[in-house]
Amino acid sequence: MIEVKLDKVSKQFNGARGVENVDIHIQPGEFFTFLGPSGCGKTTTLRMIAGFYYPTEGRIMFGENNVTYTPPNKRNTGMVFQNYALFPHMTVFENIAFGLQVRKQSKAEIMDKVTRAQKLVHLDGYGDRRIDQLSGGQQQRVALARALVIEPNILLLDEPLSNLDAKLREETRLEIKRLQLELGITTIYVTHDQAEAMSMSDRIMVMKDGIVQQIGTPHDIYNRPVNRFVASFIGESNLWEGTVERMEGDSVYVRTSSDVLIAGLAANASPECRLALGSKVTVSVRPESIREAAASERGLENILAGKVLMSEFTGVSVNYVAQVGTLPIKAMFIGPGQRMRHRDEDIAFAVPKESVYFVE
Repeated sequence: MIEVKLDKVSKQFNGARGVENVDIHIQPGEFFTFLGPSGCGKTTTLRMIAGFYYPTEGRIMFGENNVTYTPPNKRNTGMVFQNYALFPHMTVFENIAFGLQVRKQSKAEIMDKVTRAQKLVHLDGYGDRRIDQLSGGQQQRVALARALVIEPNILLLDEPLSNLDAKLREETRLEIKRLQLELGITTIYVTHDQAEAMSMSDRIMVMKDGIVQQIGTPHDIYNRPVNRFVASFIGESNLWEGTVERMEGDSVYVRTSSDVLIAGLAANASPECRLALGSKVTVSVRPESIREAAASERGLENILAGKVLMSEFTGVSVNYVAQVGTLPIKAMFIGPGQRMRHRDEDIAFAVPKESVYFVE
């Protein structure tokens, strides 16, 4: 296991910003994910760690070794590409063995290591198969075995599940996490899929336009987003713009632009959010934190009465898109026995004060 440090790393392409001032410390054995939309700089950052790009500024450290300008073949990293980059004219065994052959290891060593790698990814007995005889999930596991067989210090994965169907993505996601825990290898994972990032990662770095927005655990990223972008990009969220109307004790009351009063706790504010009378803020409320209000609660604080615009039954939950006056609201009622309300029906929502979060 080895730690990875990026010290104020930036990359420009013909004067245009690719990545700017990335400053992170990835712990030995950590599963660390770069998350963001297409073009945000996550793959560029991964490629600088792999050595395919050199930074314009800053330095990259593997433990105590400065590898900023070390070529890729000298970094001892294993890489799994989005398209797997397998050799179609080679068998499964030959694909997995390729990196060992380049390192000029003996035939006995290669046989032993490839056999173990095949077992690790559950491909025993597939050694003689051609790549075009494998399913997408099996090809992905070949790519993973090829990256692991060289016994890298760091495993790099660039959107490795994007070509798989939903069911296979879930199965393979669990398999990658199992392998990472079993081997204890420092792993850096790139994805635009929030569910992948949230379920697999020890920590996540959220990026936008080449800039790091937030670094934290999945719990922190989801429950305490630092700005509106993170709140909207990670999962579903109601985002209502408003103005702080009054502050009483530990409570903050925001009048939304739709003239609805929302109360929250002053402690539930991002570091960048200034709470003061008259200040403009965005209220963030997760749909699953909202519940249906009882008739006896009508008129109380944070009880929002409106009409259903759309309802959806998923088996696990009933999801609503509704409107309170002109305020749009999304709610998710989880659990069995939920009554299904339909378009144009009246409904009242209770928004728990502690679930209201303020961002800038």
